[in-house]
Amino acid sequence: MIDDRPVLLETRGHSLHITLNRPRAINALTHTMVRLIDEALTAAERDGTVTSVVLTGAGERGLCAGGDIRALHDDTRAGGRASLDFWRDEYRLNARIARFPKPYVALMDGIVMGGGVGVSAHGSLRIVTERSRVAMPETAIGFVPDVGGTHLLAAAPGELGTHLALTGRSVGAADALLCGLADHYVPTRRLPELTEALAVSVTADEVERTVRRFAEEPPAGEPGEPGEPGAQRDWIDACYATDSVEEIVRRLEDTAVPAAADVVAELGGRSPLALKVTLAAVRRAAPLGSLEAALDQEFRVSARIREEPDFVEGVRARIIDKDGSPQWKPATLAEVDDSTVARFFAPLGPDEPELGLAPGATATGTA
Repeated sequence: MIDDRPVLLETRGHSLHITLNRPRAINALTHTMVRLIDEALTAAERDGTVTSVVLTGAGERGLCAGGDIRALHDDTRAGGRASLDFWRDEYRLNARIARFPKPYVALMDGIVMGGGVGVSAHGSLRIVTERSRVAMPETAIGFVPDVGGTHLLAAAPGELGTHLALTGRSVGAADALLCGLADHYVPTRRLPELTEALAVSVTADEVERTVRRFAEEPPAGEPGEPGEPGAQRDWIDACYATDSVEEIVRRLEDTAVPAAADVVAELGGRSPLALKVTLAAVRRAAPLGSLEAALDQEFRVSARIREEPDFVEGVRARIIDKDGSPQWKPATLAEVDDSTVARFFAPLGPDEPELGLAPGATATGTA
C-alpha cells in the first residue's frame, strides 16, 4: 500500500529520517509539510536517543522543487492571505533549521530549488551528488529569492551569488560547494550506505566524521554542466560588480564572451521589477549579518511582491499555461525607478505584522 502522507518520519538507530513525500510534484512544499517538519524537529530535539536528523526526498527526481507555486498563485490571484501565512511559517522553519542543536543532514540529491534550498542549505551538513541541480529561480516567475536565499547568495564568492540570483540558473555539485550552498559531495550510489552509517553514529562529532568519511571530490564540470559559473568568474565578477541592473546588462553586452550574450538574453525574459528588487535584496542582505535579519527583509519583499501583477503572470506563463511569454508590468527596466524598489523594503505597517526573527525586531519593524 502506498503511503501518501506528505511527510514521512522514520527513526533508524540514532537518526530521525524526514522524507518529503510528494514525488509527482518533486516534493514541492505545502503549508502542511512545513508544519509537519517543524513538529518533527521539536520531537527530535527533545528525544535524547536521536543524534541526527536526515532530510531526503521521495522519488528519483529530487529533494524538493520549491514551494507549491500553483497554490501560492491561486491564493494570490484570489486576494487571499494563505501565502503570507505559509511564508511566515516557512521562513521561521528556515531559521530553526539553521540553529538546530543537533546535526541536520540534508541529502540534496537531484533537483533542489527555491523552498527546497530553504529546508536544506541552512542545515549543518549539506550533501550534494552528481545529480544535484541547485537553484533559486524566482525571477523567472516574477518573484524574488526568499527562504534565506539572499543571505546565502550574498555570501558567495565574488559576484557568483548575484549572477545566480538574477538569472535563476542552477548549479551542480562543484559550484554548490564553491558558492557555500553545500558542504560535501557524496555519489548518489553511496547515499544508502551513508544513511546506514549515520544510524549508528551516537554523537554529533561521530555524525560529522561519518559524513566526511564518505565525502569525495566532486567531478569537474564541462561547459554548460556543473562547474560552469565558477570556471567563468573573471567575466561574471567584472560584469556584476555594480548596483544597477542596467549597468550589469550593458557590461554583459560589451563583454566578448559568448556565455555573457546568453545571459543577456535570459535577463531580457525576466521580470524587470523582480530583477531590480532581487539585486537590491542581495546587496542589502550582505551587511545585515544574520540569516534572521535577511528572512525578515525577505518577508517584507514577499508580502509586497504578491501585490504586484508579475508573480501571478509569471506563474501563469511558466507553470500553468506554459506559453513562455509573460507580459511583465512594468515591461522595461527603465520603468522601475529607485523609489519603487525602495518601497519593497519599507516596514509593512500596522495591517501586516513583521516576521520579527532578528534580535531587536518588532511587530512593526526593526528597532
